[in-house]
Amino acid sequence: MAEGQTGFLRRRWKQDGLLTLCARLILGAVFIYASIDKLLHPEAFATAVYNYQILPDFLINLTAIVLPWLELILGLFLISGLFREGSVCIVTVLMIVFSGAMIFNLARGLDIHCGCFNTSQEATLYCMCLYVIRDALFLLPAFYLFYRTFRDKRQTVRLKDRE
Repeated sequence: MAEGQTGFLRRRWKQDGLLTLCARLILGAVFIYASIDKLLHPEAFATAVYNYQILPDFLINLTAIVLPWLELILGLFLISGLFREGSVCIVTVLMIVFSGAMIFNLARGLDIHCGCFNTSQEATLYCMCLYVIRDALFLLPAFYLFYRTFRDKRQTVRLKDRE
């Protein structure tokens, strides 16, 4: 490479910064980790989805099959930086939906196993309140990534308009 030229990854690293990279890696790892047990035990995950009592019956199995693969793919995209805008947008929406579903069930008085990282129906030390707090903490890097991704995109469009 000639002096002064940088590759895509080097430019991306300098443009994004350490905090954005950390947020991408954390969320990517969380989504990959969350998908593993669901992929290995789709029937147990279907039971967890059913326990939320939100989706109609005909969508439960479809959700139990599609959602873990979506989480795995999104996690890989976040870590690699591929399809960043779409991945960040979908991850942020999913985190809002997951948090909303838990808050909704907490408001209804249901204390269920969330099925987020483990599909076993054994009693856990967590209550729904702690699941909601945990998801709220995961929303922070999601919102940060969303802001950084689309703020940078808007600035790039403005610079191109000025030329």
